[in-house]
Amino acid sequence: MTWDPDTTMRVLYLVCLLVFVAGGLFWRGRNLGRRMRDLLVWVLIFALAVIVYGFRDALTRELMPAEMAVSDSGAIELRRASDGHFHARMEVNGVPVRFMVDTGASEIVLSRKDAERVGIDVDALQFLGRAQTANGTVATATVRLGEVKLGGLSETGMRASVSAGGLDTSLLGMAGLDRFAKVEIVGDVMRLVP
Repeated sequence: MTWDPDTTMRVLYLVCLLVFVAGGLFWRGRNLGRRMRDLLVWVLIFALAVIVYGFRDALTRELMPAEMAVSDSGAIELRRASDGHFHARMEVNGVPVRFMVDTGASEIVLSRKDAERVGIDVDALQFLGRAQTANGTVATATVRLGEVKLGGLSETGMRASVSAGGLDTSLLGMAGLDRFAKVEIVGDVMRLVP
């Protein structure tokens, strides 16, 4: 921690607050033992608050890890979500879309809802294709996406499919993963190396 004037003033404020709270405990009509115990409890609460505040960034990273991070080398790191899958947040036509990474899917497939969000006129599509999913066969329509961004990578005109229904989450299949030189999974982290 650096001791700039703002930090010094914050510490001074917290010390004054502690003195105020401690003074209130000592001036009450209780016996000395009980007042000391109360003071110790407040000191411990104060110390715990300072420690938690000091380690807030590390605690946030551990308790609520980001789903996706981009390393300095440009590799995209995805953390396994609580549902057991890897998810990637991509921008399609400037709109953020959450994709589930599916190495068993051959294409990029947008759910009907996500397709509408990114500006595709779903009612004008012809659902002539068929795709096998874990929930059975679904009708699909082929589209070309505008700009697609994942991490630092950007591509225009990418081929994808739109599901006619029955798909709640958009899928990032092998057609999207093939754009990376290397895809590796180590523990709960998937690395996509450009």
